[in-house]
Amino acid sequence: MSKARLTRDRRSAQPSFTRVTRSSISSQDSAHSIIPQQGRPSDSVLLSDLSLMRVSEQQASLARKGKLSKNGSYISESSSDNIKHGLSTSSGSSVRASGRSAPRGALETVGRLMKLGRLRNVVVVAGAGISTASGIPDFRSPGTGLYANLEKYNVPYPEAVFNIDYFSDDPRPFFSLAKELYPGQHRPNYIHYFIRMLHQKGLLLRMYTQNIDGLEKMCGIPDEKLVEAHGSFATASCHLCYTPFPAEEAKEAIMSDDVPKCSFCSATVKPNVVFFGEDLPEKYFQHTQDFPKADLLMIMGTSLQIEPFASLVNTVKSTVPRLLLNRRAVGPFERKPLRRRDYVELGDLLHSVGKLAGILGWHTEIEDLMNSHENGTLPMLISSSPSSSGAIDPSCSSGEDSDSSEADSKSTESSILSNHRPLQSV
Repeated sequence: MSKARLTRDRRSAQPSFTRVTRSSISSQDSAHSIIPQQGRPSDSVLLSDLSLMRVSEQQASLARKGKLSKNGSYISESSSDNIKHGLSTSSGSSVRASGRSAPRGALETVGRLMKLGRLRNVVVVAGAGISTASGIPDFRSPGTGLYANLEKYNVPYPEAVFNIDYFSDDPRPFFSLAKELYPGQHRPNYIHYFIRMLHQKGLLLRMYTQNIDGLEKMCGIPDEKLVEAHGSFATASCHLCYTPFPAEEAKEAIMSDDVPKCSFCSATVKPNVVFFGEDLPEKYFQHTQDFPKADLLMIMGTSLQIEPFASLVNTVKSTVPRLLLNRRAVGPFERKPLRRRDYVELGDLLHSVGKLAGILGWHTEIEDLMNSHENGTLPMLISSSPSSSGAIDPSCSSGEDSDSSEADSKSTESSILSNHRPLQSV
């Protein structure tokens, strides 16, 4: 039997389902339509918090009072002090109006809802921004991003490094990138361990990551809680006939600047990272069950420019809070006005995650987890079942406790920013 016939047979034998491939074109305007569903009633305090966080209403009110800045955001006296001292401010920050309490910021509101036990099925959507604190550049930052470092290969455009046809002609640019991203070169950072803590508290429904650096698994997030939407380096195969190839042999060849070749058809072997135009892993389709169940969507460190991953953020119910932690507004968060339960915290991601951890009272636990895991004194999690002592007890989350945690979060932020050091290659 000819090799071409065998190749066709291998492809026809694959499971039959609608193909969904990776695309570099973001289609923000093609969001899935969502039929609002009746959620459980919230108490008056929570409804007040949520309504106060409506950015569009705040801006309209402040505009009438002439207190909007040139870029359309409100800056209080305390916020301007923070800016003078180089501290980031929340998009939901405001001052105390006479006769009523001040609206809470995005992180304070979401943190309080979590402590009250209202948010127990958290879906995390993450991109390359969560790994920059580990010493891995993101893809798109001018001058320092991974794409910028490929100029020596004269690629026609940066994304060509993930184009399967270009890879067939010249695999060197991708292999150069792969050497930077192969697991074992870098260590997880505070952000990864925050997500693992979500799991240990029994709150993580699933994490969907665009990253191929393997740091989510390395920090102990169980495989059943993780969807690597763009594949990983854990396995390898021929890019032409899909014949499996030992992953360690592929790594040894790539790290030695050799090109691994398929023993069946002699085409180039690559790690099973999803290229543009290739099918997404079957596990990706768990989103059809996960996102309707979510009661909080956290979006971290992503440009939301790669489809179909970018459109996932539009598939939660319209009543579900969406929290964006990012350097800049992206995707649906660029629109004005924001959706009713959209929350935005812009600035340094490590700073924002540290602030949220402080509000939740998790900072010490996360640091202990990091130290124990990195020192090899804590076994990796092999089950997704959280310990009974790890779950948040709503009865222990009084308003006073919430307020004290919010106050303590400032010292937590300072501690993280002053003491955190990326754990580099080992």
